[in-house]
Amino acid sequence: MSVGPCICRKTTLGESICMSKQIPLVIWGASGHALVVADIVRLQKSYEIIGFLDNMNPHRHGTEFCGARILGGDEQLERLLGEGINHILLGFGDCRARMELTSYLETKGFNLPTAIHPHAVVARDVILGAGTVVAAGAVINPGTRIGKSVIINTAASVDHECSIADAAHICPGVRLAGCIRVGRATQIGVGAIVIEKITIGSESVVGAGTIIVRDVPDRVVVYGNPPGIAVKQI
Repeated sequence: MSVGPCICRKTTLGESICMSKQIPLVIWGASGHALVVADIVRLQKSYEIIGFLDNMNPHRHGTEFCGARILGGDEQLERLLGEGINHILLGFGDCRARMELTSYLETKGFNLPTAIHPHAVVARDVILGAGTVVAAGAVINPGTRIGKSVIINTAASVDHECSIADAAHICPGVRLAGCIRVGRATQIGVGAIVIEKITIGSESVVGAGTIIVRDVPDRVVVYGNPPGIAVKQI
């Protein structure tokens, strides 16, 4: 079946939006992780990235980034909604900020889609929350539940029946065995390994390369390998 011509319109800031093919979307963030998110979105082909938001670097507003413009900061949200642009993804790694912004954006009326790289493997019964990003080479096995605005980063593996709460970040190369519980806004660092049936609390950080063999409480930094794991309260 042939596809009709693309009908485009301009927003008040001059972004061109194709109305007939893709849903317009904005990415909040304009650094390394935003590059990854943008690549996944474009590979999915369901959304058109019309721009990025960056609260941290006002001097970059109006400049080009990753094939689109940095539109401004959060002052752009009302304008975007007014023009019918209500899909947004978070493209930065700060877990606590992602947790807070997810709630804020949903309250304002934004939709946060999922972004799944075509070379990720996600079992059919996995539940993915709004705004979750699954990067290239990641594997999520059956029975797993993932919260909102979670990052399952490059080549990370999440085995069967895990539960990962909102805004957690499973960094590149992490290995989670089966039946792991990860609390909200917790980061598990690059290459860390967690054995089966472990619970890791909320707002904690597991250092890169750490091997976790016992439960981790809320709001601590854990690093090193057994038997000398160091724990620092935060």
